[in-house]
Amino acid sequence: MALLLGGAKQSEAGYASIILDADTGEVLRSRNADTRNYPASLTKLMTLYLLFDELDSGRMRMSDKLTVSKRAAGQPASKLGLKRGQSITVRQAIMALATKSANDVATVIAEAISGTEWEFAVLMTKRARGLGMKRTRFRNASGLPNRKQLSSARDMSILAMAILRDFPHFYDYFSTESFTYRGKTHRTHNNLLDRYPGMDGMKTGYIRASGFNLVASAVRDGRRVIAVVFGGRTAKSRDQHMVKLLDLGFERMAQRDQRNGVKQFAVLNSRKIPLPAFKPGTERQMASTIHLPAPPRPNTGKWAIQIGAYRSIGAAQQALRVVSIRLPKLLVNASAALTPVEMKRGNILYRARFLGLHKGEARAACHSLKAVTMPCAVMPNPDYRVAHHSS
Repeated sequence: MALLLGGAKQSEAGYASIILDADTGEVLRSRNADTRNYPASLTKLMTLYLLFDELDSGRMRMSDKLTVSKRAAGQPASKLGLKRGQSITVRQAIMALATKSANDVATVIAEAISGTEWEFAVLMTKRARGLGMKRTRFRNASGLPNRKQLSSARDMSILAMAILRDFPHFYDYFSTESFTYRGKTHRTHNNLLDRYPGMDGMKTGYIRASGFNLVASAVRDGRRVIAVVFGGRTAKSRDQHMVKLLDLGFERMAQRDQRNGVKQFAVLNSRKIPLPAFKPGTERQMASTIHLPAPPRPNTGKWAIQIGAYRSIGAAQQALRVVSIRLPKLLVNASAALTPVEMKRGNILYRARFLGLHKGEARAACHSLKAVTMPCAVMPNPDYRVAHHSS
């Protein structure tokens, strides 16, 4: 917390934070987590949640063009600088919110879905209540200052979990580091994406009344942590504090699992669960070869894709088969793997993944799967460090 109390740029916010186990929702640590504060651009997580819902329902497509109104064009920065009467595709709008955090684009999305931004804010609040966000009320789609637009660290962690649960096939947009629109490249505001090992999303936010906020998600050794910070005095101190929160989250999960005797089955050393090993695109091999994969080669890529988490081995294996047949060229150098994780009450969840991809390959694979409404999320390869150190 002390890191958040220094810095040259002043804010009017109070400090709040929470750390969650993203698989179970267990709170690993919280401070003032239910205190209401201004969410700033964290608001755009709900805007994107509702846009993802439009895409999954078929009411919108990625190629649809959204028209820019006078009101949208007049929104203050941060913005793309859209002009009245211009249009932007749904895909471009997602990228603009995930990277540039463009306020004009947030209004464009709101008006495209609900007609007016006010009606969209009503829909946002209603959906927030449905997700269990009891301390949240929205008045706009962007997070621009409004004294009645309030949320909490706990509610934003609930929203982050909902995105991971309901739209894993869109999650890789939150790891986008840059976005080019009309010849101009906009870099992400999330500085930790390329600095914290395992960080793969989600969203920053700032107005003076809120301070510097951040919702972050990171994965390490098959475990995922979600952490939220409200009230950073500077972007740098907020990021430094977030690193400490994520580290603490992984540490507390490890301590908890050791204390409770919960086993995290590793892809490389588990012999309790049969793991499929096959070359993507070869159905005959997949049907006959069920054994532990060889350790990754030293040149294994840093990235992976997860195509779902399933309650049974059979369902997870079938998902791996379907995707490998659909994308034999993109996944030709990948390793297929199941990562079983023991949950509460002895339940096991089976994560189906393709490991050892380069980032471009992983993104291309996910985009291809999303086009046919199959789940997919880009993530760092959880076995990359093992492979790297074996060289």
